[in-house]
Amino acid sequence: MVPDLLRPEIIFPFVMYCALLWWVGRGLSWPAKLATAVVTLALIICVVLVERGWR
Repeated sequence: MVPDLLRPEIIFPFVMYCALLWWVGRGLSWPAKLATAVVTLALIICVVLVERGWR
């Protein structure tokens, strides 16, 4: 299971997500940053669940 976490198609989007969240959140307050992170992660989880459900 651990090698699955080290695949580039998982690592690169995660790093890009962190960079984008930092860039968008520069002018936001901490509660707004947290809400943005939660909503984005929820959307990512929904997309992954739908994609895995269709395979």
